[in-house]
Amino acid sequence: QVQLVESGGGSVQAGGSLRLSCTVSHRTYSIPCLAWFRQAPGKEREGAAISDSDGGANYEESVKGRFTISRDNAKNALYLQMNSLRPEDTDMYYCAASWARPCRWSPAWYNVWGQGTQVTVSS
Repeated sequence: QVQLVESGGGSVQAGGSLRLSCTVSHRTYSIPCLAWFRQAPGKEREGAAISDSDGGANYEESVKGRFTISRDNAKNALYLQMNSLRPEDTDMYYCAASWARPCRWSPAWYNVWGQGTQVTVSS
């Protein structure tokens, strides 16, 4: 069974940066869709960024220009570089995988999830 393990969360001040990592127990080049989702308490989980195995990347509007999603197929890892962080980026961040195409924003499209890593941005 494929497992995803996130790391790299923490507390930063507004304007700072963090790099999230997701270690994947499977060849990442063979997983069509890898994504980062985020969720605040009492709110729905929403997609932040999607990586397609064909090389494409898509971003939620509020993170465009600030976040960068990338894969390292040699390390079977997924990353999310987060710059210019804002207090509203405070969330639990989850790594997710889907073998279905095309890649979609709906959490229901993804069938493997990590345990999450907390990101807290203070003003």
